[in-house]
Amino acid sequence: MNKATGLAKIGLVACMMTLAAACEPVSEATSGVVPPAGEAWLVPQRAQEAGIMTTNVSNTEVGRELLTSGRVTFDDERVSHVFSPVTGRVTRIVAQLGQRVAVGDALAVISSPDLGNAFSDLVKAEADLSAAEREYHRQHELFDAHAGAQRDLDAAEAAFRKAQAEHQRAKEKAHLLEADAPDRVTQEFVLRAPIAGEVIARNVNPGVEVQGQYGGSSAAELYTVGELDRVWVLADVYEIDLPRVRIGSAVNVRVIAFPDRRFGGRVDWIADAIDPTSRTVKVRCVIDNPDHELKPEMYATVGVLVPGQQALTIPRSALLRVGDQTIVFVRGEEAPDGRWRFERRSITVSDEGNNDAVAVMSGLSSGEQVVTLGSILLLGMV
Repeated sequence: MNKATGLAKIGLVACMMTLAAACEPVSEATSGVVPPAGEAWLVPQRAQEAGIMTTNVSNTEVGRELLTSGRVTFDDERVSHVFSPVTGRVTRIVAQLGQRVAVGDALAVISSPDLGNAFSDLVKAEADLSAAEREYHRQHELFDAHAGAQRDLDAAEAAFRKAQAEHQRAKEKAHLLEADAPDRVTQEFVLRAPIAGEVIARNVNPGVEVQGQYGGSSAAELYTVGELDRVWVLADVYEIDLPRVRIGSAVNVRVIAFPDRRFGGRVDWIADAIDPTSRTVKVRCVIDNPDHELKPEMYATVGVLVPGQQALTIPRSALLRVGDQTIVFVRGEEAPDGRWRFERRSITVSDEGNNDAVAVMSGLSSGEQVVTLGSILLLGMV
């Protein structure tokens, strides 16, 4: 053991002996008075040497910041989840992660028989429509010349209407798949960006088989395109606190990744239904995120600025948790022999408050003094 270590140990032992001596009460033989249960009596000099400190219980405004938990999500108005409408194989990746795209820019190319079928259906529908239209006009001329029967004209007209409907269906499907060039048949489908923004996620690689949404099967998301300049934070507010939250209330958001940062925003929506399990209400906060530091699915601590309320408060350092009780030590009047009297008292506190103070619901009165430093030493004496 080196000299420095030895000196440190000697200092620690001396400190412990000082605290033990400071907490040692005056002997019963000297004072003639025995402290009642739940109280600790100390000579003033020894209490001071032990570093016991007190503060007054007072009425202050608490609860100006309502703390709750939340989760960062995309702003639904500024993000798009892109799926493939056709089934096929990815042959080429065009847009990469982080790339900015405009509306209609190509993201990937998919080889799909669905596109060829759409072309074929459109060409066939156009041919059928042309033939049905000619037959209808021919039957109409024969009927006008009293050379054709009414039933033949009606049948030709019905066939013409069916051909028109089929052509319209094939045309809409082809337009939906951007297969609006009937002069050529291709199986290459170009997946395009529906909105302008940044490619936030890409979940596909060349050669991968993808399922189409129009095929009735479960389709996987291929791309996420959007902006992270503004995000949402969905917070859970207990129903007891709901009346204090208003649309437009300012919020401060903190995340583990940036413990020293506070991201400001406001409440822009409060749900109309309460979760039956957690008894909370969803509150949506809009947060500006110009540096893209907040990422979707981050867990956050949300502080909603609400009107404060007057309450008895004490420092959090005064609280002790003993079993299922919350206790403090209250300094009372001097004992008959002149010693300082400290009473152990069970109290009820509220979660309202801030980082330094806590609201007291019952067990204390304004003007009383509670111990803020040295409560552990007193606990060992009662």
